[in-house]
Amino acid sequence: MGRLTAGAREATADGPAPLRRNRDFLLLWSGAAVSLLGTRVTGVSYPLIVLWHTDSPLVMSAVSFAALLPLLLVQLPAGVLVDRWDRRRLMMICESGRALALGSVAVTLATGRFSAVQLAAAAFLETSLAILYRLAERGAVRNVVHAGQLAAALSQNEARGRAAVLLGQPGGVLLQSAARWAPFLFSAAAGLASLGSLLLIRKDFQQQRKAPPKSLRTELAEGLRWLWRQRFLRAALAFVAGSNLLLQVLPLALFVLVKEAGRPQTAVALIVAAGGIGGIAGALSGSWWQRRISLRTVLVAGLFGWAALITTMALARQPLVLGVLFAGTGYITGVFNVAAAVHQVRTTPDALQGRVAGTSHLVATGANVLGVLLGGLTLSSWGAAPVFLLLGGAMLALATTATTTPALRGEHAATTDKSTETRETEHGHERAR
Repeated sequence: MGRLTAGAREATADGPAPLRRNRDFLLLWSGAAVSLLGTRVTGVSYPLIVLWHTDSPLVMSAVSFAALLPLLLVQLPAGVLVDRWDRRRLMMICESGRALALGSVAVTLATGRFSAVQLAAAAFLETSLAILYRLAERGAVRNVVHAGQLAAALSQNEARGRAAVLLGQPGGVLLQSAARWAPFLFSAAAGLASLGSLLLIRKDFQQQRKAPPKSLRTELAEGLRWLWRQRFLRAALAFVAGSNLLLQVLPLALFVLVKEAGRPQTAVALIVAAGGIGGIAGALSGSWWQRRISLRTVLVAGLFGWAALITTMALARQPLVLGVLFAGTGYITGVFNVAAAVHQVRTTPDALQGRVAGTSHLVATGANVLGVLLGGLTLSSWGAAPVFLLLGGAMLALATTATTTPALRGEHAATTDKSTETRETEHGHERAR
């Protein structure tokens, strides 16, 4: 007989133990938190270190592009590998590889040498391994917590990511000001700390799968077909991509607005910090909202909320007001990310978690790339205030469309159908044992 799932092992007559007493979840959460913080620290360090040594924006852009390229190239095959290989072993390989790559950069810089090629290769490798780690961790969560605690666990994960951004970017700048190699040594040590936490976890990160692996193309197509058949998830993903495209322009427009108003750069830091705090608050309350309203309501209300907040920014000039409005957008984003993650993890079969999450992330990050291009073009042509009005109007159009989209009305039926399909898929794997 196969081993019991995490949910079955944790279920008792008195119900599951609180997450704060779930040793394996705490180890997984804390290890991923340290790893993510290290990734954020080096993310801001790559362009700074290149600009410091070369004084060339072109070389800086090339290294930054190398860091972003895996978001477009790696996510789909990464999803297949996460579903095919043992998730814990894969995460350990990722952390070991990150530690070696970033440790080599730290050694190179500490000895007074510099190589843009080495930095570009390390940036590409780090992002690729981080994608694999993130997809594997998302699939692992539902196997280390009780089913009834999944929303709370993913809410804490989202808050962790927001906090890593809030602390990692200024932390990377401070570390680099102390020593050019310090951010890379910190991130290498973070990878080793995360590796240590993985070694201490007892539970399996996935259900047992005995079916022989298929070709990479076949398994990728299997995941894409499953996602395409889910009308609600497919429609929701289209609106997520559209909103991500618009939200990617928002911070750029805020920077330009602050500069046009003659405010100091410290005002930008305060506004960005307010957005981060709002995101953390939204993530922490995400499970509360998820238990009370449907994902469709979260999506539609979020789109209308974003539209109202962004349009109001066109009329604001005071940093405090802009910070409050930006915090509001961050709060909505945090709530929505938790609700979307819970829906995706709950309704996707365990054997398809990596492929479905990888495809979803690819759509979202692809929209981010387009958003950066859109922001640069519109801001250089029109200025900040008109762009805010454009973003608000486009978001309002998305919200209005979402209210009348038939596919978004079938969330509960779709969830039931997908739950049935999930059980059938998992029973198929049982029969293959």
